[in-house]
Amino acid sequence: MKHTRSIAAYEEAKKVIPGGVDSPVRAFGSVGGTPPFIDCGEGAYLVDIDGNRYVDYVQSWGPLIFGHCDPTVEAAVIETARKGLSFGAPTLLETELAEEIVALFPAIDKVRFVNSGTEAVMSAIRLARGFTGRDDIVKFKGCYHGHSDSLLVQAGSGAVTFGSPNSPGVPADFAKHTLLADYNDIESVEACFEASDDIACVVIEPIAGNMGLVPADETFLAALRELCDRHGALLLFDEVMSGFRASLTGAQGLTSVTPDLVTLGKVIGGGMPVGAFGGRAEIMAQLSPEGPVYQAGTLSGNPVAMAAGLAQIRQLKADVAIYEILQMRAERLMNGFKSAADAHDIPLQVDVRGSMFGFFFNDRPVKNFDDALASDTDRFAKFHRAMLDRGFYFACSQFETGFISTKITEAMIDETVRNAHEVMGAL
Repeated sequence: MKHTRSIAAYEEAKKVIPGGVDSPVRAFGSVGGTPPFIDCGEGAYLVDIDGNRYVDYVQSWGPLIFGHCDPTVEAAVIETARKGLSFGAPTLLETELAEEIVALFPAIDKVRFVNSGTEAVMSAIRLARGFTGRDDIVKFKGCYHGHSDSLLVQAGSGAVTFGSPNSPGVPADFAKHTLLADYNDIESVEACFEASDDIACVVIEPIAGNMGLVPADETFLAALRELCDRHGALLLFDEVMSGFRASLTGAQGLTSVTPDLVTLGKVIGGGMPVGAFGGRAEIMAQLSPEGPVYQAGTLSGNPVAMAAGLAQIRQLKADVAIYEILQMRAERLMNGFKSAADAHDIPLQVDVRGSMFGFFFNDRPVKNFDDALASDTDRFAKFHRAMLDRGFYFACSQFETGFISTKITEAMIDETVRNAHEVMGAL
């Protein structure tokens, strides 16, 4: 494949955009090479400005369950946009989408729309702090919840890990209220509660998607629920990535554990910028204008995003068998990768949750961030570049998740596996 125009476009972008991209992972820093600049999407495919076509296993990082340019979503967006892009005032579409979400998620009595996953989690944590009257939060190493100050932290020293900033610009006074625990390790969470009696909430991706695909064990989630109840803290499920992806009700369709607060995003905008947070009525009642916890946004609940989300969710509700098909195809892809790796004596760990999939070049099962970090990232980078050159677009980091859309056929998957077999042989 030739990438002449993308290379030139990247150089031009770097003159006016930091790093040439508006989100760091897009720079291909961990896999090398120049990121393809995309011209358009067509169902299962991305087409770059050089005319190269790729089977897209990223799908805009999750929201495009029906692929690029789904006619139902597209028609809803066009029809709504003709009436106006934004009003900064209430519309019926907000209520309709909220009603769909509340009806599907038992943990959500009321929901507030925002414009991104970062904004959703940031606001939900503020609400948890306001509801409990406490300042500290617990998060897990390897879970990404957006780039707000309280969540851009890294491990400190000592038996209990209090957060320290992992980005310039984050005050230490903010980060010190974030305690870090190990994913799937309840003892590390217990240690946090022993160290602080001021914990407002525990925030977790019940299906982690930002250290690669790493699901939480059911026993671990149940123990988290009991621990939060015992100490009067709230349990916050970040389902910005897994919501409507792992199942029609996200991770909550796969676990018996009920959180107090939930954050959503991606799918509920059908590809438009959107986020949301919701929970029990008495918690949400603390949110302005009902209560004292302030949150606002001019573009929150904008009609175009609401229309796109409604069109997508109603399609999903109309044919829930979609999830079985998507999971079967994700398993077909991952089983194919595993067979290819085994054939060439390459250690590979694979996992699937609904239409989400992940693979690690690792000789041990991945249960937490330390396990993920032990993966062979050099081998992943070589695999990624080789597959991209063959027309297959995967997430450009070992520590990200892949997605299947309804437009990706079994024939496409079989072709992907055949190419993966050849690439792994070359590795």
